[in-house]
Amino acid sequence: QLPLPLVVAIQFVVNTTRLTMMMLRRSLTASTRCLAWKSTACRSFSSVLEEPRESMPFDVLIVGGGPAGLAASIRLRQLCAEHDKDLSVCVMDKGSEIGAHILSGNVFDPKAMHELFPDMAGPDNHWTKALKEEQGSFATPVTKDDFVLLTETGSYKVPNIFLPSQLHNEGNYVVSLGQVCRWMGMKAEELGVEVYPGFAASEVVYNDDKTAVQGIATRDVGIAKDGTPKETFERGVELHARQTLFAEGARGSCSEALMEHFHLRDGKAPQAYGLGIKEVWEVPEEQHQPGFVMHTVGFPLQSSPTDKIYGGSFLYHQEPNLVLLGLVVGLDYANPYINPYKEFQKWKTHPEVRKHIEGGTCVSYGGRVLNEGGFHSLPKLTFPGGALLGCSAGFLNAVKIKGTHTAIKSGMLAAEAAFEALTSSGVEPVAETGEIPPDEAPIELTTYEEGVEKSWIHDELYQVRNCHEAFSKWGIGGGMVYTGLAAHITKGKEPWTFSHDKSDAEMTQPKEYFTPIEYPAPDGVLTFDLLTNLQRSGTYHAEDQPSHLRIKPNLADIPKNISMQTYGAPEIRFCPAGVYEYVENEKAADGEPDQKLVINAQNCIHCKCCSIKMPHEYIDWTVPEGGGGPQYQVM
Repeated sequence: QLPLPLVVAIQFVVNTTRLTMMMLRRSLTASTRCLAWKSTACRSFSSVLEEPRESMPFDVLIVGGGPAGLAASIRLRQLCAEHDKDLSVCVMDKGSEIGAHILSGNVFDPKAMHELFPDMAGPDNHWTKALKEEQGSFATPVTKDDFVLLTETGSYKVPNIFLPSQLHNEGNYVVSLGQVCRWMGMKAEELGVEVYPGFAASEVVYNDDKTAVQGIATRDVGIAKDGTPKETFERGVELHARQTLFAEGARGSCSEALMEHFHLRDGKAPQAYGLGIKEVWEVPEEQHQPGFVMHTVGFPLQSSPTDKIYGGSFLYHQEPNLVLLGLVVGLDYANPYINPYKEFQKWKTHPEVRKHIEGGTCVSYGGRVLNEGGFHSLPKLTFPGGALLGCSAGFLNAVKIKGTHTAIKSGMLAAEAAFEALTSSGVEPVAETGEIPPDEAPIELTTYEEGVEKSWIHDELYQVRNCHEAFSKWGIGGGMVYTGLAAHITKGKEPWTFSHDKSDAEMTQPKEYFTPIEYPAPDGVLTFDLLTNLQRSGTYHAEDQPSHLRIKPNLADIPKNISMQTYGAPEIRFCPAGVYEYVENEKAADGEPDQKLVINAQNCIHCKCCSIKMPHEYIDWTVPEGGGGPQYQVM
């Protein structure tokens, strides 16, 4: 087996070669390039960074190769075939390959997949068969669906009749979402979509007066940790498009910049997030139960009905012999001493959980934030030149514990709106002319937002619009009662609204109100120390590059004088990759703290938690060089 750095390097070369060949096909001349080291060496590095980047035009550019972005690309090319039109469609993703940065539970609701591939919804040509044959991954039908309340030593199964209908999983499948995305990526390429993994969108490109989006710019590569150019330096490339669709997932860096730039969150509740931490185990065949699904609440996060920590767990059996399990912790928790990773390890020791994985082997580990704000936290979806899709917008249904189906549907709706707008404008497509007409006015896809409002996405989220806040108001017991009421009776039509006005970072309270939590030591068999598990994520970043995790200059005082002193340094606990640590400050002057923050950016698994839960949100999460980060295979 090749060393991971070599694998990533090979993938980067392959991806770069593909992009270069595409650029050659588009007849981009060498005279416009500022990429070579020799041209950099003959003048100042800063002047090179100020020069115009090379650019490539498309009709539609999609940022993010997850389910929403891939569904949008597929639907666009389907419409082109149906109407005998040609639009150039490009999908780019920061992972080294499609699926490398995808992490989800995942019990998959196939509703949207059947709408995207209606010819693959029947028994003779079902998409699950194609997934197995073409990707070697199983979509295992759910055979048993348990919801369990855990106490410290016991458990109580909740009868399904008392559960919201949205929690029922009949007809759903246990899948690896990363493998599903790889399969969707193949389907997109078969339809003529240009798919380019390994390239990170570092910034949004606007028009001259910054009133519309023109595309994105990829990150410059080959810059050393000290900010100087290496011999491998290459200037980033601008990808321009008549429409740019952002499908980066929860807390996407470009998406967040767009929400701020266009004030898309005005009048909306702040987005609320959860942190999901997951492992995949191989277990002996005799204890494997294909299609078994279990969700739990209670131990270890809640010990009484009034506990207000929002969260729970999942455990799924996927063929041939895998157990997918994880814990989701709402990031609006108050106690800075909570350690989500160690809570997850503690949960695995419960008898109801450990019986599923004892005798097995943990083969993969990872973490990712997810949106939990729901209906009240959805931003305005469109702006001149583009739109937000999937979890970039926040379509996850926290009560249903699913967001893939809504992501795919949102991608389809955005594609349909974009196709109609671009093919009815009277402008020749980039696919035919090779350029974007400079006089074409920016288009805003208002019909996309209208389509979402008329779709089952809106209906699903509206029915449970108050449930998340019910947990915040009344704790786990009251929240479950209210959710049952909303799901069975009111269905979102209650004449009141529960909302919130604080970010997850603002919900953290000072350490003086809490006692440090003592967690059991890992045994190395069932439970693991963090750095051992981190190796199972395949995370790799080139070490000689600037940190992509940057302290905001106006908040530099927070890690120095506030985070440790006031909040007990919560970042050393909530990060599921051990990125942040405080070490002795040997050069501390009089009056300075005796500990200083160290950021181990090479450990980062791109979960985005630090950009959300840091005191005062003092971290600016930017993208590293494309291809860096986790290398998930079965997540």
